Amino acid sequence: MAAMTLLQARGLTRHFGGLKAVDGVDFDLGEGEIHALIGPNGAGKTTFVSLLSGRIPVQSGTIRLKGRDITQLPAHARVRAGIAYTFQITQIYAALSVFDNVALAAQSRHSHHLKDDAMEALAGVGLEGRAGQTAGTLSYGHQRLLEVAMGLALKPKLLILDEPTQGLAQGEIETFKGIVRGVVPEATVLLIEHNMDVVMDLAQRITVLNFGNVLATGTPEAIRADRAVQTAYLGG
Repeated sequence: MAAMTLLQARGLTRHFGGLKAVDGVDFDLGEGEIHALIGPNGAGKTTFVSLLSGRIPVQSGTIRLKGRDITQLPAHARVRAGIAYTFQITQIYAALSVFDNVALAAQSRHSHHLKDDAMEALAGVGLEGRAGQTAGTLSYGHQRLLEVAMGLALKPKLLILDEPTQGLAQGEIETFKGIVRGVVPEATVLLIEHNMDVVMDLAQRITVLNFGNVLATGTPEAIRADRAVQTAYLGG
C-alpha cells in the first residue's frame, strides 16, 4: 500500500427503503495504488462509488480526500477536487468528435492548455489518431477507451472505473490494463470489475463487498485464499 492515504471513508451508509445498499462501510485508498472493488451483483459496489463521487448523497458517515471533508460536496465540486468517475455504461457525446469529447472534459476543470491536455489524454489511451472521428462511429471498445480518456483529461487524483472491461475483446482488455498501469502513480485507480483475471493482474489491494458490508480487504493472494470470500463470491 502507498504510504499516504488519499481517500478515507468512515461509516458510509445508504439505504433505499429496506435495502441496505451500503451499510456502515469503512474504506481507505492509498495514494498511487490500484485498488479493486469486487462482490456479487447487488453487493452495493456502484452505490458505494456513487457515494464517493457525489452522484448519490450520503445518509451517514464521512468521506475525506487528502484530509479534507468532502461528504457534503456535490458531484461537480468533487470533480474539481480531483475525483473522476467513468460510468458502467459508456457516457460519450456521440455526435461530437473524439477530440471535442475530451476537450469538454478538460474544459470543465478550466484547463489553460485545452488542446495539449486533450491530445495528451487521447495519447494515453492510444486514440490520438482518431481525434477527428465522430465519437458515435467508434467501435464499442474504442468508446470505452474514449471514456477513460475523458476521465484522464480531468487530471484526477482518483480515477474510478466502473466495469471498464465489460464488452471488450481480449486484445482490448490487454490494452486497457496497460493504460491503467500508466495512470499510476500520478493518480490512484479504484476499479469495479467482474473479470477476476483483470482484478488479480492489476490490483495491489482488493476490497470485497457483500450485502452492503466489507467482507474482506487485502492483497490478491489474501483475497483468493479467504474462505468467506470464496463462499460468497469466488465459488469456492
